[in-house]
Amino acid sequence: MKLAFSSRLAAGFLILLIVLAILAPVLPLHNPVTMDVLKRFAAPSLTNWLGNDEFGRDVFARIVYGARASLSVAVVAALFSAIIGIAFGLVAGFFQGWTEQITLRPLDIILSFPPMLLALLAVSLVGPGGMTLMLMLSILFIPTYARITYGETLSVRNLEYVDAARALGHSNLRILFRTILPNVAGPVFVQFSLVVAACIVLESGLSFLGLGVTPPASSWGLMIRGARPFMGQNPLGLIWPCLALILTVWSVNRLCDQLRDILDPRGAVKLLPVPHLFSPGAENQRGEQSPNPQKQLLAVKNLATEVRTPRGPIFAVDGVSLTVNPGEVLALVGESGSGKSMTGFSIMRLLPYRIGRVASGEIHYSRNAAEGGALERLDTLPPQAYRQYRGIEIAMIFQEPMACLNPVYTIGDQLIEAINAHRPQSHCAAREQAVAALRDVGIPDPERRFNDYPHQLSGGMRQRVAIAIALCGNPKLLIADEPTTALDVTVQAQILELLDKIRRERNIGLVFITHNLGVVAQMADRVVVMYCGQVVEDGPVEQIFYHPKHPYTRGLLDSVPREDNELDKSERLMSIPGTVPSAFALPKGCRFAPRCTFATQQCREAMPLLECAAAGQFLRCHRWKEITL
Repeated sequence: MKLAFSSRLAAGFLILLIVLAILAPVLPLHNPVTMDVLKRFAAPSLTNWLGNDEFGRDVFARIVYGARASLSVAVVAALFSAIIGIAFGLVAGFFQGWTEQITLRPLDIILSFPPMLLALLAVSLVGPGGMTLMLMLSILFIPTYARITYGETLSVRNLEYVDAARALGHSNLRILFRTILPNVAGPVFVQFSLVVAACIVLESGLSFLGLGVTPPASSWGLMIRGARPFMGQNPLGLIWPCLALILTVWSVNRLCDQLRDILDPRGAVKLLPVPHLFSPGAENQRGEQSPNPQKQLLAVKNLATEVRTPRGPIFAVDGVSLTVNPGEVLALVGESGSGKSMTGFSIMRLLPYRIGRVASGEIHYSRNAAEGGALERLDTLPPQAYRQYRGIEIAMIFQEPMACLNPVYTIGDQLIEAINAHRPQSHCAAREQAVAALRDVGIPDPERRFNDYPHQLSGGMRQRVAIAIALCGNPKLLIADEPTTALDVTVQAQILELLDKIRRERNIGLVFITHNLGVVAQMADRVVVMYCGQVVEDGPVEQIFYHPKHPYTRGLLDSVPREDNELDKSERLMSIPGTVPSAFALPKGCRFAPRCTFATQQCREAMPLLECAAAGQFLRCHRWKEITL
């Protein structure tokens, strides 16, 4: 990964400063303590590049030797405090209990004192000097490292990869330093840069007060202290050490931020340009209109969605086409990572900010599809203009209701917010409409539940609330992203029955994203099977279930238990061999070819096109005619 220009500038400055500081004794520099009263306040010259100070000493030499003092104190103190603080934080977060009390409670005492006050007290009692500063600053910043490491350790100690390390029999010491530490290193590394910068500032501040580096040694703080009374006569004497201090602190912070992004595999991603969110008349702007003789509610054509990642851009959705009619249920099915949810997010324009975009294709929507109203193109609209569609025309039910409901607001507050987002009204009217919405989705005693928080509801009731919020704008198209995940079978049936009832009563189109083929058979009118971001088969539910033509569709159906073979315990369910390929290493030809038992050389080298196989049925396969004979 290339460094940004500002990071290269910061790295260059720091490298130059460190080299000068290390090699200062052997470089042809003036003696930083030699005074020449005849050159007091001398201007910069060829022999004295930055001029002379109030005692005639060379300013450039004193800045270089001052860097030795500041950097040595700061780096040694930051490293020493990091080693101890990280160890304390790891142990406290991993073991907790009495270990946490022993390691963290004494550090809380240090943390309760203001840093500068504690530094002044320690230096006043022990006496000034470089070694005193190193020791005092090390102790001062141990709690900061410990608290950050402790918090990050708590967040990862119970994750699956830590349990996997335990299952392999690794020792606690190995888990701490080989499994947990690399995953908490990012915030700690950033903190190191902040501590180094803070130590440089504290050293300069204490030296300015006469409690840090002692004369005649050079320090930026001492230089600022000496130049301050003469700033009227010699302003450059004050500017040079201040500039060195500012540039050093900025360079340390900037470079460490960039290095964190490089070392963290989840780090920096090349961002897309910021869209223009606000433009005159955007909220009333409409997309390009086209005739709609087939009375389609939604028409997606060759949709491709690009997502920027640290390893480069990928296409999470690649050439997807689908249509939805009023009152129709379209099911998007496929394995995890096939692009189902990303297709829904692309239609809703809810892609990750600045790293996701609709790269190509078209999204058309009709406000009055039942009467043949014109299709409006949505993918070209600016984000602000799309707000007139999102929520009021097209709504979405998310997969996990506990994650999409705000835990600090009541159910009623969130419903009223959704109601007023597009149709502002009085609080009483909005409350009445919210209670009615809860009643419509089958929430018992909606007046009482109106004041409940999400954590006070069961999973099924939270999902009903999420459905009620999605329906507050009376949308004509509803996208349900696996709305029955993590619910028990009985509650799943109730949610499916509720969605089917709402769909029939309101004549809304429903895009149902799921991997549960049993749900598809129960609800869907049409099925779109996706694999690696592409549509591999599309057709009526009867055709897909009873006459599947694509090998992947067959594999999905054969992996589901059927009533006619449930009693035959000797017959094993089929599983599709292999795994879904990485988005960074997709096959050259058919993306299912590495897992397909029917694949030929043509399948591995040439990408098949989506073609019509029967009335209303489309699929992407070179050999479908031979396979279905």
